[in-house]
Amino acid sequence: MKVFFLFIALVFVQCMQHSQTVAPVIGLQSFATGFSAPVEITHCGDSRLFVVEQDGLIKILNPNGTVNTTPFLNITNLTNANGEQGLLGLAFSPDYASNGLFYINYTNLSGDTVIARYSVNSNNPDTANPSGTVLLTIPQPYSNHNGGTLKFGPDGYLYIGMGDGGSGGDPENRAQNTNELLGKMLRIDVNTGPLYGIPLNNPFVGVAGADEIWAIGLRNPWKFSFDRQTGDLWIADVGQNLYEEVNRAGATEAGLNYGWRCYEGNAAFNITGCAAQNTMKTPLFVTNHSNGFCSITGGYVYRGVAYPNFKGKYFFSDYCKAQIGMADSSGTVTFSQTFSGNAFVTFGEDANGELYVGSINNGVIYKLVDSSLNVAEVNRKSFKVYPNPATSEVFVQSNDEELFATNLEIIDGNGKKLLSQKTENLPLLSVNTATLATGLYFLKVKTNTGLVSIYKFLKN
Repeated sequence: MKVFFLFIALVFVQCMQHSQTVAPVIGLQSFATGFSAPVEITHCGDSRLFVVEQDGLIKILNPNGTVNTTPFLNITNLTNANGEQGLLGLAFSPDYASNGLFYINYTNLSGDTVIARYSVNSNNPDTANPSGTVLLTIPQPYSNHNGGTLKFGPDGYLYIGMGDGGSGGDPENRAQNTNELLGKMLRIDVNTGPLYGIPLNNPFVGVAGADEIWAIGLRNPWKFSFDRQTGDLWIADVGQNLYEEVNRAGATEAGLNYGWRCYEGNAAFNITGCAAQNTMKTPLFVTNHSNGFCSITGGYVYRGVAYPNFKGKYFFSDYCKAQIGMADSSGTVTFSQTFSGNAFVTFGEDANGELYVGSINNGVIYKLVDSSLNVAEVNRKSFKVYPNPATSEVFVQSNDEELFATNLEIIDGNGKKLLSQKTENLPLLSVNTATLATGLYFLKVKTNTGLVSIYKFLKN
């Protein structure tokens, strides 16, 4: 697959000489189905994806879209998946290939947040050892606003997103209380101490406040991620009555205050006893409940190679509005069409930087694609490919009387070759697409002169 993505990247570079830039169109391609309440998608450094189900299962999703019958981990006996509780987060050690360690975030049978360490079965890389070690237990006063995301930062430390504990409005003002772990971004060193250590440059080390805290003032961060290129931390924080927000911070910005409960988005919510707003980190952008948003789902900055027009854009969604948002570094947002019938609660990034999104209500995992057509064509004037989108067949017509296609291939978005057919020296050829599933494909054309051209097409 890596070879294919590299090939496509080279094709994109060449095509710049032949075509103008076209604005990306956010599309979704069904990648896998049959999951029960997927709430996290991640990888361990290889081609597999790991899908976390809220009821306590972690399943392996293979590159061809199949799902292993045996779960990677089963902790259904340790958690109750009620409301916003359950198995919520998974992060693999940066050294997973050598140490086999990973970390999970779940609510236990008492309703408290647990951060635990597990290890892979040394005899079977597709299963984990069933017992783990609890590193940290955080009491939860209510059943909602539990956060749940775990990520290793570029510094090698484990970051933990904690909600304010629930009961709307944060009446106990936990998010601003530096002695509380709720409503915070925590940062711990899982490689030192009997259970974990505290990085010495955490902002409250040696002063009043909990040593684990990295940032304060969060309501319910769902979810956060690090830009794999810049190290920037992106946090989507669920709002209260009016606004959802996305924050971006540099990887080394310690001790930030993201404003809750003093501010919801940029608007004052309860500023009693609060510091001045200019001392707080303001959102990069907000979305408004009046437009149908209600509970933001954070994603990733795209750093893959398959879709160059996505490069550097941050993708997110909302539980209540089945659109995919794409934001640039200035906070300007473009939204996709509405993908009806979905409730998006998690994004995922594979080892190559390609992005996925999971719908909790129907158990479908989609791959994000750029549906703008004819963007990535090499020597696109050599052939005409139509109709696009296609239904039952695609025609390939030569625009040069001395140029003929000698071989045609159809490749899906994962780099899998679906069809390869040798052709006769005819100026017009037909490719049967009737059996293809709906989605985005690449048509690779080899010619009698040794030329290779790549064309995108959609199958309806």
